[in-house]
Amino acid sequence: MENLKLRKTIRKYQQKDIPADLLNDLLESACRASTVGNMQTYSVVVTRDAGRKAKLAPAHFNQPMVQSAPVVLTFCIDLNRFSKWCRQRHAEPGYNNFEWFVTGAIDALLVAQTFCVAAEEHGLGICYLGTTTYNPHLIVEALELPELVFPIATVTVGWPDENPPQVDRLPLEAVVHEEVYRDYTPEMIDRLYAYKESLPENQQYVVENAKDNLAQVFTDVRYTKKDAEAMSELLWDTMKKQGF
Repeated sequence: MENLKLRKTIRKYQQKDIPADLLNDLLESACRASTVGNMQTYSVVVTRDAGRKAKLAPAHFNQPMVQSAPVVLTFCIDLNRFSKWCRQRHAEPGYNNFEWFVTGAIDALLVAQTFCVAAEEHGLGICYLGTTTYNPHLIVEALELPELVFPIATVTVGWPDENPPQVDRLPLEAVVHEEVYRDYTPEMIDRLYAYKESLPENQQYVVENAKDNLAQVFTDVRYTKKDAEAMSELLWDTMKKQGF
């Protein structure tokens, strides 16, 4: 448990391969994760080939770890496989809808996180790529994903070649609610975000972006409403093109 509290995101990797038997063992462990109805509505695409990584890179805004990591894993919602099994058994599936898109996302993300915990226990470093749902159409094309398969999370994996400091997290009080949801007063917000706002690197972001505070860096620079709305439209359009 203590190891989990010490974990760090790793973006730089040694140019050293991950043995296939180790990777497969980690994936086998990950596939023991909980799954809705024991349906396993997910698939994992393993990318080792340099050319294929190069095709994936633009979808992730060419972040260097996409091509430098020995392995890139794309965790996908997959209602294709289960639906085909149903039809081959003369059972008509009804899984091409938003409910099962969400169910598949839950399944896939449980497997992704279980894999990451197992990988870190074996000394590997991982990095979640938050860009997966920004350009899903590019990932669909690069990985040749058929109808009812949709990328929901990407993880780069390798042997660490850095030891970065831990990034901050909100205190437990900020995210845990006892019995019912307790809404936040202005005083609570000030207290819960005080440490994050006090960090020198975050104060530097404010100065560099000529903003009044850290929240404005998020809303006006990093994650704007305009960008979110455009990505939402693309996400919805790609979902429909994939048959959901």
